[in-house]
Amino acid sequence: MKYKYLKIFLRRDVIAILSVFILVLVVFYLTFFTPNFYKSKSPITFEIRNAESFSSVADRLYDTGIIPSKINFKIAGFIYGAERKIRAARFHIPNGLSYLDLLDLFISGECDYQRTLTIKPGQTIKWLAHRLQKYVFIDSTEFIILANNKFFADSLGLDQNSFEGYLFAADYEIYERSSPAEAIKIFYDAFKIFYNDTLLSRTKEIGYTVNEIVTLASIIKGETNKEDEMARISGVYHNRLRIGMKLQADPTIQYVIPGGWKRLTFKDLELDSPYNTYKYFGLPPGPINSPGKAAILAALYPEKNNYLYFVADGTGGHMFGKTLSEHNNNVKKYRKLIRKQK
Repeated sequence: MKYKYLKIFLRRDVIAILSVFILVLVVFYLTFFTPNFYKSKSPITFEIRNAESFSSVADRLYDTGIIPSKINFKIAGFIYGAERKIRAARFHIPNGLSYLDLLDLFISGECDYQRTLTIKPGQTIKWLAHRLQKYVFIDSTEFIILANNKFFADSLGLDQNSFEGYLFAADYEIYERSSPAEAIKIFYDAFKIFYNDTLLSRTKEIGYTVNEIVTLASIIKGETNKEDEMARISGVYHNRLRIGMKLQADPTIQYVIPGGWKRLTFKDLELDSPYNTYKYFGLPPGPINSPGKAAILAALYPEKNNYLYFVADGTGGHMFGKTLSEHNNNVKKYRKLIRKQK
């Protein structure tokens, strides 16, 4: 009799333990494996920053409405061993992921990494588009079209037909497959930060517009890579503009001739374009590249000199002349040096 009751109790204990175990499994499954739905449009773009803690990620996921419980997400992360495995990247989170599915996305799913991209002084929109396509997978054609869209420029507060000259030369952290609009905004925002009130005041003081200064700076950058002679070249161009002399700047023609940069011919100098500073007086309609800090500062603060001419010296720099006669002598020196090098 005693044995019979003992068997009954043992059976009840086993059933109770199994019931609790099954209940735990069901609760675990419902909590961590069932889909979580958010109310926003799918997918939601979510960025995990470098060195961001797992707890911070959980908090932001909850605040964004992607997950219903940050505690459950943290528990899932502990069970999954994910706290140190999630990647710093940009993710596109579809609706209906469970906690574990979401963790799997962060650990091994498709994402866009942040890359360092350098815009070098002197790069044009076309050249920058090529770099964006190569290094961060942004469609180059779409980028060029949008960067030359006046309506888009107006929407960002730039009263120009193009962003040429205004995509600031600097180092950037940018996500792969960013939209052209996002990339342009990042580059143009950097320009606005650089061109501060002090520079705006200086621009007004010397009687120019921002576009004229950026245009002049782009020509200066087109003429030289040597920062220590930019202010001198700027002085030459300021002198020419002041006395109404044509700029006769080769880089402005290089910008518009078919086929890109090449040695100019007399025929090229006859090109009928507002960018042909051999044909038309004054500055061209807009910048011919993104000039960078040094060239912009040179355009704003030119060297005070009496030079009106300059020619390459064959070593990467230039020889400067005050008169046409002096300039012609410098040209002869340059040609003699070139012949000697050949």
